[in-house]
Formats: sequence, C-alpha cells, structure tokens
Amino acid sequence: MEFNPIDLILHLDTYLEMLVAQYGTWIYFILFAVIFCETGLVVTPFLPGDSLLFLAGALGAMGGLDINILIGSLCVAAILGDSTNYWIGRKLGKRLFANPDSKIFRREYLIYTEAFYARHGGKTVTIARFLPIVRTFAPFVAGLGHMPYRRFVFFSVAGTLLWVGGLCTLGYFFGNLPIIRDNLTLMILGVIGFSLLPMLIGWLQHRRQQAKAV
Repeated sequence: MEFNPIDLILHLDTYLEMLVAQYGTWIYFILFAVIFCETGLVVTPFLPGDSLLFLAGALGAMGGLDINILIGSLCVAAILGDSTNYWIGRKLGKRLFANPDSKIFRREYLIYTEAFYARHGGKTVTIARFLPIVRTFAPFVAGLGHMPYRRFVFFSVAGTLLWVGGLCTLGYFFGNLPIIRDNLTLMILGVIGFSLLPMLIGWLQHRRQQAKAV
C-alpha cells in the first residue's frame, strides 16, 4: 500500500481501517513504529500523532483493536521515542543543527522549542506532548541542554500517560458517536487544528515582539 504523508493525514480513517483489516495484530507494531518515529526522530515531525491516537481508540471501540494493548504499547513507544530523541540531542545535537540552511534539520523549529523551554521550563516535556512539531523537538532540546535524565523521564512519562491515555480513551468513548463517525475526516482535521493553536498563538506573539523591537 502506497501513500504520501498528506494523504495519510487527510484520509487517516480509511487507511487505518484498511491496515487493521489487512494486517490484523501486526497493526500494533505499525502504530508503535509511527508513534516511536513521530516522537523519537527530529526528521519525522510530519507523522500523525494526535489524530492517530484518537482514531485508534475509536477502532478499539469497534472491536478492531484491544484498547488495553493499544494504550500500553503506544505509551511504551512514546516513552522510548522520547528517550531516543533525548540521547540523540545530547550526543549529536550541536552537529546536526550546525548548518543554518539545512532543509532536514530545520533551525526555526529548534529555536521555537528553545523559546518554549525558556517560558515553561522542565514541564515543557509534558506540555509538548499536545503540540505537534514541539512534541518532536522538545526531547531533543532537553538532551541538547543536558537536562538531568531522571528529571526528563519523569516529565516524559507524565506527558505520555496524559497524551496517549487521554486521546485513545476519548476516541474509544466518543469516536463512534454517529455525528463524529459520519464526519471523521473533519474531526481529525479539527484535532490537528486545535493542537496547532497554541503554536500559532506563540508564533504570533513572537512576531509581535519582533515588530516592537524594530
């Protein structure tokens, strides 16, 4: 099955149901890999996160997935992804972002996440779970800044339980309501838009501050 990232996000409901039907229990490993990469690799912030968790929970309510196995496996994926990203940032961070013109390691994402850390401190790791792009870069910046690993893991686990557990549970209980089921694509876009809203507000505030400084 071939698809591009944009198509995957816009038609996530169709693809995920097809994958469950085609791969059966292997779908847990596929979802594990997506969540691990989305949180663990700074080059894959485009992968679906919030919408994927919500829809996976909804499919759990339909009987296609076991909700307990789903939440447990995806919590492990997110925590391992965070830790991997942390150690990449700690060991290789400065070298990876040395080139300001790199198209892969985008400096603007790194700068935005660093500013987010400056405002919120260590709890950024928890808050970032609900912010696309920041979610991918927060563990990296924590490692780059040599945050103590024990402290990092505490915030990472707390954020994971709220993010994975919360969105999968919401999908499980509400994803199959007729009004949501019949408008699932709009619901997915709404979840993405809502999660991007804090980033948009932060960006606008940053632009306003820059304009005042000129």
